[in-house]
Amino acid sequence: MSNKRRSSGGSPTSRESENKQWRRVDLHLHTPGSADYAEPGVSYLDILQKAESRGLDIIAITDHNTVTGYGAMLKEIEELTLLEQLNRLRSKEKHRLDEYRRLLNKILVLPGFELTATLGFHILGIFSPKTSVRELEYILLRLNVPPDRLDEGSTEVGATVDVLTAYRIINEVGGLVIAAHANSTHGVALQGFDFGGQTKIAYTQDPHLHALEVTDLESKSRRRTALFFNGSKPEYPRRMHCIQGSDAHRLNRDPKDKNRLGVGDRVTEVLLDEVSFEALLKVFQGDDFARTRPYRPAQAPFDHVQAAREQGPSIVQSFHERMTRRGGRLHAIICDVCAFANTNGGTIYVGVSSNAKTPPAGLDNPSEAISTLRSEIEHKITPPLTVSIDTLESQGRKVLRVVVPVGDDPPYAVDENKIYVRDESETNMAVRDEIVGLVMKKLKATAPSPPEAEPATVEEAEPAPVNGRAAPPKTGVEIAFSEERKGNRYYSMKDLRNGNVVHNVTQQSARKLWQYAINQSLKHPVKPEDVQWQGDIGLLKRYKRAGKRRYDLVQRDPDGTLHVYYGVTDDGIHGPWRQIVEE
Repeated sequence: MSNKRRSSGGSPTSRESENKQWRRVDLHLHTPGSADYAEPGVSYLDILQKAESRGLDIIAITDHNTVTGYGAMLKEIEELTLLEQLNRLRSKEKHRLDEYRRLLNKILVLPGFELTATLGFHILGIFSPKTSVRELEYILLRLNVPPDRLDEGSTEVGATVDVLTAYRIINEVGGLVIAAHANSTHGVALQGFDFGGQTKIAYTQDPHLHALEVTDLESKSRRRTALFFNGSKPEYPRRMHCIQGSDAHRLNRDPKDKNRLGVGDRVTEVLLDEVSFEALLKVFQGDDFARTRPYRPAQAPFDHVQAAREQGPSIVQSFHERMTRRGGRLHAIICDVCAFANTNGGTIYVGVSSNAKTPPAGLDNPSEAISTLRSEIEHKITPPLTVSIDTLESQGRKVLRVVVPVGDDPPYAVDENKIYVRDESETNMAVRDEIVGLVMKKLKATAPSPPEAEPATVEEAEPAPVNGRAAPPKTGVEIAFSEERKGNRYYSMKDLRNGNVVHNVTQQSARKLWQYAINQSLKHPVKPEDVQWQGDIGLLKRYKRAGKRRYDLVQRDPDGTLHVYYGVTDDGIHGPWRQIVEE
């Protein structure tokens, strides 16, 4: 699969936009294809995912004197695509291929290299994604990189071409030419390095050079590089585009050395007509210097974990501060995995509590925790279930994120016989009717023509009314029916989120929200005069439960029948219900 990004009405390698937009670019990224890559175990997919998390629109892979890193990524994608065509793709491989496709549709990945020219100066050559790996290797050969060293990714490859020749060759074949870290080590504008005034002028003013990458773009110093090349110096009359890049040899910034940056730690914003190589090249070939600027976040980087904590536990996310075996904490996580797989899927955060005001506890050894969790899921949950586990950072602490898909082979069980489901913000053992419903769901998905059978005990809700009456809220529960049998009262509970009805619920077997609804119906039967009505809908009560604001709402049929919706949360409010709760 080639690196193409599609959009409606656009070319395969561009994403059209109605107006110019500021786009975040990092045009200097290394991969394990560079011999001096500093973070072991990083995959090419990891780099793309990191670029997405940093909000990058365009990245360039620029390994030292090689394109093996970019080539390795394309080869992996091609092999996965071939397996897909042969119908031999495993679930983990399918996930990787789907993730590659998603990310490459979202982020424009440009191939390139960082050439070591004569005297050790570094030059970035960046190209269109239409350029093949073979073409890129041919360009490197023209730049005198030895054939037997094309795959090394080393900063030292012997005598190559001089700086000006490198500029010309890269430019003539359609590449974007950037002097790498021009004001720093191996840079053509390094201060204090005496290689002749005229040479320095030529190296920074050559017409084949498009931009200077500098490390002091944010500096306020009078000696900052961008100020020196702003066109005001008589000997440097050509104003230069000055940009910044991460020069990342790691996925994440080195905690021991803040100058060793990770992906997206030093970013440039470019005002582009569209996200394409051609649009990017046009900016650097032009004289509009207001179309590039250093990216300055308006606030701290977005903390996904903290944002999730502020939303709180829900039917699709949960939080666990610890994952020790002692105290059953690890077991509780496994139960959540099972519940999410049997319900709507979801995300589990390990290393933080659900209280957004409490600092994250974090995990001291995330790799070990991931290994333990994978092993536990593999041995405890049946049938086999594939989940995604990665590490996020929140307030300087490492937190695990476990993404659980909706299982395609329900019901899933812990220790072979304990079946869990997710009910709003809680994980509970499934009752009989829910287990039957999971089995019926599986049978419906696998049977081409279901045979005649007894009606399922988990039913689908009736379609929403179309006679102008408000549809019920989208969260909470309703007591659909109750009856007494042999001295015991049984309830049918309707889940407003999905419309399912679970029969044969008793006061003793009811989970928390069901139990609340049953208790309220027994102790405080609803009277019309207790409701704040607006037409045929009204508010009975507002309160907080499990840290969330909730409402008990009522709807009246034309014949006077009342429907009481217990425990409705804000995300279930819609249409005319919104006005009810706001007032």
